[in-house]
Amino acid sequence: MPEIRETRVIAPNFKQRLSGVTSTIIQLVPIQRRLGVKIAAVGPGLPDSVAKLKLWQLLGLAWPFSGRSLRVWHARRNVELVGGLLLKYLLFAPLKLVFTSASQRHHQRFTKWLIRRADAVVATSRRTAAYLEVENQVIMHGIDTARFSPARDVADQKRAMGFRGDAKLIGCFGRIRHQKGTDLFVDAMIRLLPQYPEWTAIIAGRTTVEHGTFEKEQREKIAAASLTDRIVFVGEHRDIERWYQILSLYVAPQRWEGFGLTPLEAMACGMPVVATDVGAFSELVVHDCTGVIVERDDIESLTQGIQPYLADAKRLETHGVNALNHVRENFPLEREAQQLLQLYDRLLCDGPEAKRCA
Repeated sequence: MPEIRETRVIAPNFKQRLSGVTSTIIQLVPIQRRLGVKIAAVGPGLPDSVAKLKLWQLLGLAWPFSGRSLRVWHARRNVELVGGLLLKYLLFAPLKLVFTSASQRHHQRFTKWLIRRADAVVATSRRTAAYLEVENQVIMHGIDTARFSPARDVADQKRAMGFRGDAKLIGCFGRIRHQKGTDLFVDAMIRLLPQYPEWTAIIAGRTTVEHGTFEKEQREKIAAASLTDRIVFVGEHRDIERWYQILSLYVAPQRWEGFGLTPLEAMACGMPVVATDVGAFSELVVHDCTGVIVERDDIESLTQGIQPYLADAKRLETHGVNALNHVRENFPLEREAQQLLQLYDRLLCDGPEAKRCA
């Protein structure tokens, strides 16, 4: 367990359930520590692979226990920024507050008030930056390109996971709900799969209780189309990279998204992506090169975006190679970690010299 007196950057995670923010912290913190950042996370839902503080250790940030050692508190949710403000102004902790925003909507008055009190603001995309009314720096998310990479033997992996070695698989991963566009994917598959009998669709992800009826409706549509054996639900998986690796094409049909990592994860495994124009998708997918961007919440646009890939093996292969190279060159997780390290250094260093302080 890290000592609070040795920690210079704190990444709070105040949400028990796994989310995109939690996943970001889990992936980034170990890499940032390897780069020499004295960083630790704090909060529930974090695995042992992440260096983390106990909540009670945060009392060590209070004056006079902290001395006057300056630290960075990097919040990614409103509640975590509130926590940093309480530490700074009630316990007089010497903190520099960083806030990362992925939201693509006009902020409510309270959120604007919070953001204005951060010492530095990070936007995860240019589209997000456009909604911020304060100075900010765009640092886009990256992914672990060692974890998300093409399978060594795709046919063997398909067979190991219950499919034919020569099966052509199209996937849609994420929580099963209206916001994620699962129904749009199902509707597109019902239209297209009868024309392409060699293809099978995979839906992976968790369905929470409140969205159980929504999943039931999708299954009923699939059964009515006699496609139960060709549009399959495989549930939630921690080793999701193995499911990406057996796909030939990935679809991201979301109606709304903050950033959205799934297109990057899919492209890193060597396949093109058909994605709606939400979140950062248009900044991740190079249209008609690594995939295509289609209209949001538009079944016609989505179907037309998918169909050419099912019909044209050459297009599928060429765009898959382009996608792999694009992600490896532009979105490795190490790049995000390095850019954040430079931000932390600026906040923690005194004077103009480029001395390493984190």
